[in-house]
Amino acid sequence: MERPLFRRAFLHPRYWLMWLGFAFFWLVAQLPYALLLVLGRGLGRLMVFIAKSRKHIVRRNLELCFPQLSAEERHRLLLKNFESTGIAFFEMAISWFWPKSRLRKLARIEGLEHLQQAQAAGQGVILMAVHFTTLEIGATLLGQMHTIDGMYREHDNPLFDYIQRHSRERHNLDATAIEREDVRSMLKVLRAGRAIWYAPDQDYGRKQSIFVPLFGVNAATVTATSKFAKLGKALVVPFTQLRLADGSGYKLLIHPPLENFPGDSEEADCLRINQWIESVVSANPEQYLWAHRRFKTRPVGEAKLY
Repeated sequence: MERPLFRRAFLHPRYWLMWLGFAFFWLVAQLPYALLLVLGRGLGRLMVFIAKSRKHIVRRNLELCFPQLSAEERHRLLLKNFESTGIAFFEMAISWFWPKSRLRKLARIEGLEHLQQAQAAGQGVILMAVHFTTLEIGATLLGQMHTIDGMYREHDNPLFDYIQRHSRERHNLDATAIEREDVRSMLKVLRAGRAIWYAPDQDYGRKQSIFVPLFGVNAATVTATSKFAKLGKALVVPFTQLRLADGSGYKLLIHPPLENFPGDSEEADCLRINQWIESVVSANPEQYLWAHRRFKTRPVGEAKLY
């Protein structure tokens, strides 16, 4: 996709309210990082009371994935998760508006050599991630260190789309945004030896998915990871990011490439991916994006879970 350009039409009065919103967003981002964390937790606690449908989805997902926990333990986890979601709002602000030098101080990166070695060998990389609440800032911090292309769906509001893409891509000037449905361009990028961010942890519907267990629940799991790796002749490199508990920043961990992937069958590959997702989510469940209806698509004949 071509980079969006500023248009004179963005100065039209119908966009003034949005410009004011972005101005406020920029001002908030100038606050000290420690204060933004406090504000984020407060926003998350407020969301518990006003975002009823989101709260229902999070509670149900925690019931399905952590039945071994007591109701009280799951409620505490729900509150922590909403706090993490509130912080994510302010992380988006600092990702978009902080200077690169200030942002860089928050990053603790391990395993960058795996991407560098693949790049030196001309090997494409599928950077396999999951939807943690730190997704936005994690991608920003890693993008400062290594070019990562991404799948992108254009926003309906052209001004929002311009601000969002401009703010993101200033950290990763060599990166390419690929339309989410443009498989041909994605494969072309991989064959050219570039890295592309991809997250297979959400429910993308019945099409091109198979049902394999995730946290003991049959989950519609996309087979695209195997197909992209095979057709794009690419390595699959797991990637996780973590907001540090001491408030000092973020740990970005680039894991070694998966060995013998793709394997003998799509089912085995999907199960292997889901087992990895379980392990990284279980390590920091409060920072995962539980508000997504992960188990919405059910096998034929099974009752709905939401």
